[in-house]
Amino acid sequence: MGVDAVAPGASAADSSGHVRIDLLGPVRARRGESPLALGPVRRQAVLAALILRAPDFVTYRQLLDDVWGTEPPGTGHRVLSSYVYALRRTLSGAGAGTARSVIQGGSGGYRFVPDGARTDLADFAEQVARTQRAMAAGDHDAALDHGSRALGLLRGEPLPGLPGPLADTERQRLARQRRVLHQDRAECLVLLGRYPEALDALMAAPLMRPLDEPAAALRMRALHGSGRQAEALAVYQEMRHRLLDELGMEPGEELRRVHQAVLRGDGRLPADRSARPPAAGTPNLHGTRSEESPPEQCLPGASDRPGGPRPRRNDLPGDTACLVGRERELSLLTAPVPAGSVSVVAVDGTAGVGKTALVVRAAWALGDAYPDGCLFVDLHSHGAAHESVGPQRALRRLLRAVRGSGDEIPDDLSDVADLVTAWRAATSALRLLLVVDDARSAEQVRPLLPAGPGSRVLVTGRQRLPGLDADLRLTVEPLGTGDAVSLLRELIGKSRADHEPKAALELARRCGGLPLALRITSARLQNRPSWTLALLAGRMSDDARSLGELRAEDRSVEAAFRMSYDQLTPELQRAFRALGLAPTARLDVLTLAAMLGNSREDTEDLLEDLVDASLLQQPHPGRYRLHDLVRAHARRLATETPEEAAADRAAVLNLYTAAGRIASDWGPEGFAADSDGSGCSDVSGRSAFPSWREASAWLKAAGGELVDVVAYAAAAGQFDHACRIAEALVDHLAHQGRFHECRAALELALPCADRAADRRMPSSLHNCMGMVDIYQGRFQQAQRSFTEARRHGCGHDDLRNQARAVAGMGAAEWMLGSVEDAVAHLGEAVELATRLGDDWLTGIALCNLGAICSQQGRHEQGFEYYSAALAIAEKNGRPRTISNALSFAADAHLALGRHTEATDLLRRAVELARAADDLPLRAASLSRLATVEHLQGSLRSAVDIHQEALSTLTPSASTWLEMEVRIRLGTTYAAAGRRAEAQHEFRTALSLPGAGDHPRQNGTARDGLRGLDVRPTEENT
Repeated sequence: MGVDAVAPGASAADSSGHVRIDLLGPVRARRGESPLALGPVRRQAVLAALILRAPDFVTYRQLLDDVWGTEPPGTGHRVLSSYVYALRRTLSGAGAGTARSVIQGGSGGYRFVPDGARTDLADFAEQVARTQRAMAAGDHDAALDHGSRALGLLRGEPLPGLPGPLADTERQRLARQRRVLHQDRAECLVLLGRYPEALDALMAAPLMRPLDEPAAALRMRALHGSGRQAEALAVYQEMRHRLLDELGMEPGEELRRVHQAVLRGDGRLPADRSARPPAAGTPNLHGTRSEESPPEQCLPGASDRPGGPRPRRNDLPGDTACLVGRERELSLLTAPVPAGSVSVVAVDGTAGVGKTALVVRAAWALGDAYPDGCLFVDLHSHGAAHESVGPQRALRRLLRAVRGSGDEIPDDLSDVADLVTAWRAATSALRLLLVVDDARSAEQVRPLLPAGPGSRVLVTGRQRLPGLDADLRLTVEPLGTGDAVSLLRELIGKSRADHEPKAALELARRCGGLPLALRITSARLQNRPSWTLALLAGRMSDDARSLGELRAEDRSVEAAFRMSYDQLTPELQRAFRALGLAPTARLDVLTLAAMLGNSREDTEDLLEDLVDASLLQQPHPGRYRLHDLVRAHARRLATETPEEAAADRAAVLNLYTAAGRIASDWGPEGFAADSDGSGCSDVSGRSAFPSWREASAWLKAAGGELVDVVAYAAAAGQFDHACRIAEALVDHLAHQGRFHECRAALELALPCADRAADRRMPSSLHNCMGMVDIYQGRFQQAQRSFTEARRHGCGHDDLRNQARAVAGMGAAEWMLGSVEDAVAHLGEAVELATRLGDDWLTGIALCNLGAICSQQGRHEQGFEYYSAALAIAEKNGRPRTISNALSFAADAHLALGRHTEATDLLRRAVELARAADDLPLRAASLSRLATVEHLQGSLRSAVDIHQEALSTLTPSASTWLEMEVRIRLGTTYAAAGRRAEAQHEFRTALSLPGAGDHPRQNGTARDGLRGLDVRPTEENT
């Protein structure tokens, strides 16, 4: 079909001497048949910008932005006058005055007046509009004719070689319009039954996009209409496989509908235009509208502007294809709001968490409810300085969007208050949806709020905006692991992700659920098809490498974090760097206060400010954490100031050392004097831990991360700190029954002992390991650990650790049946501990000696030892050591049949163990108390107390202690005639892991079974 090169009406204008300007191919101008020289490309770009924005008045600032972008000329807007002067001479002709020129000037800018000129852009817009109207009316012949004419006007690449952002944007828009026109033409041919021509049209270059489902549906319809059903089905299968491989998704509804129709052999496949994306809009380039144009939804206040009303404005960015795991947030953002007020929603979150994508998705979902337009303004608060948008510039952009006439916003209207007044007046009758992206403060947002009732404003920013009156505040958190894996599957293709599920999970974990990180990761994998997911996961094997891998061209996770950091005050930057050196994922005020030397009050303010800046999370009141990638960034920043980092690291490790020593029954005086960990105080001199209770509570709040502190110190080469912290934590962890963590900390520290400057560490850590063995009933291992500790202590004349080693050897020997050796070693320990003033060790050794005396029937002598130990414990005031001494004394009373005295002591011991939060000691004391109840004939009470003792034991409790409790409970059940329950407890005791290492308890449990006339099973013997 032939296509006219010029739209009807153009030739008449040309022949009459009017100017013709073409931009849809090589830029050119002519008067009549005579060509006109437009000069260099930058001058042509100025002309094109004026035409594209016609009939609007274009300010100097806007023209500079359109043509030069972020690199305006050094001469500023003065260069524009020389360009416009030359263009006026060329286009208006010699002797034509300024008033008759197609380029009119005004205060602060210019306007292109189309009355004396015709452009191919105007002809193109007219033909596109006619095509759309004909398609809507079902006149496919007319639509085919007008569409072909519009395509004929596209002589090649539009605006070729013209510089500037506006030309780039217009080229992209026209490319999209070209594809829509080709598709409309092919659809008309299909609907007219001209299937071979439709197939030819569908092979046109602009439509050759691999994932274009509407084009594939048209091709299937054309093939089916040509009788080529098998080829039509092959097109569907090819598109389906491509969608699954590249996007991990099934074809859309329209393509599936056509596929089903082809399978059924339907003779005619009608089009479903509702399923097609809307055509790219064409501007009303010359402010005129054909008489045939249908009425358009217009912005109020625009009807009085030259040329008539404007179409409804929608400035929203394109919606992202993949948005996973945000259903709850979308529901909140799109919920109904009161119609009589302006609703404001503030959305915050860390860099890269997907705030803008979420809000844009919500805005598109809400858009139809706002008839007066959807506006978008990016404040660039976290971009480069030249990108940031001040309130004046933002208000001018918004006013231009709703009023559409630049001369209504004069340049001398620069005061923010005046602009706000103009903005509120312009929007008072409008119902708008406004998205304000990347806001930093409430002060930036307040001037931009529209005045029209029923308007809605969605604000995003990394910074929380407590000063903004918002109806809803929403913090966007990183995706959970499951949703992060789902997003990765969507981005790289389900088949590729499912081929390596463990590696996909590891990548999602390494990205910390951050959508930006996941998108960069997927881009790297897409660009490197030979890479496996496991390979990339390996390249991201540590925090530092993860940040290095998470960059793709101009996108970088670390750069996004750096922008947030650069916006902080110097004081907050200092705090953020210190947080990167915290040894645990979770932290509190005291941790940062120790590193900064600040008061707790001032430090809390800093932490809350960092939470508001979305650089720090607050999962619970008083507890904070850094996102893993943010933490890696903070650590990298800390390395830039090595002296500061060394001081921060030493301060926080000293804090943990001090906490462990103060919380320990040993007390600070029970440790060798050194320069580290002797105490911590804030800038006001207030102690971090006024008593053992505060220190113990602080350590307990750290949960399972205490081992991480030792690992952190060891990895940083802080060998003395690693050893001292592990040493100080033993008492705290062991008395909570956290033996696994206690051993893990010691095993991390032992390799550091030989490299530590403190030469007592090898002996001390072996002593600590022996103590854990004793607590867990591993007496042979304990004897080996204490023997090794004594050897190291003798080699360095370390009397304190020699004394502890000797006492430990005595305790292990007693439990192993070597009573004479035990008495000798315990006596030696008492002598050494007394000489050293080590009250804790003296009391422990005396209790063990008293227990040996009681076991041998020398109860009065045993009481003497217990009384001495109790006096020492009460002097120190530690509830745990007092409880321990009371429990030993109660055993002696019980052996002598003094049930009342034993009961009184044990009840007091239970309460003290509860106060000390010592779970194993509390369980042991309760079990002893239950035994007294049993002996007094209160079997029901005894059972209840035994059950309470069992419930107190943690899963990591020592086997021998649990055996003791269960055997005593079994004995009570047997006495009450509850044979089945008694049998269950004896068998459970014998089946516990490591039960065979405790011969005394084994024998007692087997005797209990025999007393029930039950033979122990083979596995228990």
